[in-house]
Parts: sequence; C-alpha cells; structure tokens
Amino acid sequence: MPVLVTGAAGFIGYHVAAALLARGDAVIGVDNLDPYYDVGLKRGRLAQLEGRPGFQFAELDIAAEGALEALAARHGGINRIVHLAAQAGVRHSLKHPRAYVRSNLIGHVEILELARHIEGLRHLVYASSSSVYGAGADVPFSIDQRCDTPVSLYAATKRADELMSYSYSHLYGIRATGLRFFTVYGPWGRPDMAPMLFARAIFNGTPIRLFNDGAMQRDFTYIDDVVAGVLAALDRPPEGQPPHRLFNLGNRRAEPLLRFIETLEQACGRTAIRELAPMQPGDVPTTFADIADSEAELGFAPRTSIDEGVPRFVAWYREYYGL
Repeated sequence: MPVLVTGAAGFIGYHVAAALLARGDAVIGVDNLDPYYDVGLKRGRLAQLEGRPGFQFAELDIAAEGALEALAARHGGINRIVHLAAQAGVRHSLKHPRAYVRSNLIGHVEILELARHIEGLRHLVYASSSSVYGAGADVPFSIDQRCDTPVSLYAATKRADELMSYSYSHLYGIRATGLRFFTVYGPWGRPDMAPMLFARAIFNGTPIRLFNDGAMQRDFTYIDDVVAGVLAALDRPPEGQPPHRLFNLGNRRAEPLLRFIETLEQACGRTAIRELAPMQPGDVPTTFADIADSEAELGFAPRTSIDEGVPRFVAWYREYYGL
C-alpha cells in the first residue's frame, strides 16, 4: 500500500520519501513546486527520487478543492499520509499572509477531508512547528504547555492545524499525529533557513545578519534524526480517544547561535563577517525541545550533534554548488 507524502520536493519531504523507499514502501509524492525559494533545488531533490522503484510524483496544489481526492481515486490503495507540504517561513508570513492561509489552513483542511474519506486509513502524520510555543513559553518546550500566544501568522496557522486535526480525530476517528519540528538542517536544506543563509554568506564573503545581536539559541536538529522520528511516528498510530497525539522532534539542546556559526566557520574553512541586528518581529530568542514523550512512545533518540551534522551539511553544500 503506498504512502502519500505531500511536500515531496521540500527539504523534509524529500528525505522522508527517500527513507520510505529505502525500506521498501511505495510512495506517491505531491508538490506544487511553489517558487517561494529556488525551484531548481526542489527539482534537484525530485531527481534523486524519480526512477526509484515504488516512487510516483504528481505536481498539484493541495489547497485546490478536490485535487487530492482525484489523485487518490487515480492511484487507489493509499492507507497512510505524511503531510509535510506548507508555506514555511516566519518572516515571509509578515508580508504574504494569504499564502499561509491558503497552503497551511485550506490545504490542511483538504488533507483532513481526504483522510476522512479514505476507507481503512491507518494513520495521518502531519508537520507542526516549534514556533507554536511562542515567545513566553518555559524552556524546555513541553507538549503539556499551552500554546495560545503565537507571535507570527505562520505559528498561528500551525497551531490551527493541530486544533483542526484534533477535531477531525474526535469527529471521525482519524488516527493523526502532529510533529513539532525544531530547526531542522542538513543536506538539501531550505535556502531561507539560517544554515544555508550563513553558508552562502561565508563562501561569498558577505555579512551574516545576527538578529537580537546574536543572543539567540536554537535546538538545531539534523535531518536524519528527524526522518527517523517521522517514520517511528508513522509506524505507531495513536490508540486513545480521540486518537490524536502531538510530539516534539528536537535535539534536546538549545545551542547558542554564535557557537553554531563558529562550527560552520570551521567546516567552511573561512571566517564569517558578522553584522548585529535587532530582534525581528515574529521571532523568538530560544527554542529548546523536551522530547521525553517522543523518547518514551516513539523510541526517538537524536544522535547527531552540530559538531557532526554541520560538517556533513557543508560537504553537501560544497558538492551541490561546485565549491
């Protein structure tokens, strides 16, 4: 039975699809190849998947009413969904709010409608974000904390996705699991996120802007660890009433941003030009995951420190960009 993976040309979606194929699952990948960032990078990810046994791809907009149902009718047999498609980026949401409403709210409802109409659906796993915790949350961020003060529209849409998923689980018995990702990085990463932005600046000799004067901490989580968590969640549908769960997928470390940059400098063999800047609207100073529930119920065990993960990322960056 195939797994439907939305956002299959995205960073996490590509890696999840590749891991599913590697273990013998068939994958139907969908993506609308939105030009929010370099479509060439998205096509490059897809090129790593196309031609592999068990992989099929459809370019479609998940927010288009009926598009997913038509896809499911054409392929048949879908019994699991990993929903990773979304309009990402906190700062982008300040200028383009409607893109987030369409992709993250309407698109998520379309996924939920698909899930409730697939007979015999075993599990829906969907992406949430550490941004739902907001700026005032206690650290480390625990699943048990309230999340009703989002400081960006992106965070608000992700929290809304969690609430809508809970409602559908309650109403229709859909087994669903939401995963709050914490600053995922690694090969084939998003060019709008800090690791890619910083690497580009270091190699180009341009300044790195350090918001909040660099006094930031992030729970940097390597992509391989995140993928292991996604697959572990997918294989363990919740049994409660309603059958809906949330988990943090982080590295259980709040790394100072300056230490991350130092590690990146060492891997690149160059010194960054640093430019201090004030805190940006919608941002938070710290992210830090409490993963006790993920460890206990999913067997989630992140193993990759930034001292290991950053050099792997830089090695891919050099190869991909021909440096």
